[in-house]
Amino acid sequence: MLKISNNVEISAWEIELSAIRAQGAGGQNVNKVSSAIHLKFDINRSALPEFYKQRLLALNDSRITKDGVIIIKAQTHRTQEMNKEEALERLKTLILNATKIEKARRATKPTRSSQRKRVESKVKRGQTKNLRGKVKF
Repeated sequence: MLKISNNVEISAWEIELSAIRAQGAGGQNVNKVSSAIHLKFDINRSALPEFYKQRLLALNDSRITKDGVIIIKAQTHRTQEMNKEEALERLKTLILNATKIEKARRATKPTRSSQRKRVESKVKRGQTKNLRGKVKF
């Protein structure tokens, strides 16, 4: 069972985990041992609340297929258990980030005093640079 929040959990039957061989360097061990984990999670078949499902399906993420299946491949660690934990943690992070509601941005104007200070500092800097020029007699 994967706990997402206080009241949202994903059952073990909803997550499909399979061990596969990891890619990349690692010598003979890579060819013998299936230490990488392939995680599949079907959003539509899951028991997640509808709000979570809609937000996940609306995401533009390469890990989510057109059918609504999240596919995560974890292969950074040497052991299957560590890769399994990492895959589950990545799934949890993906779901939490999808449901996070961003605060709406509002355009603001600079204050009059900040505008005045900015112009004054520019003028002062210009005068300083002007004094660095050649001396004219």
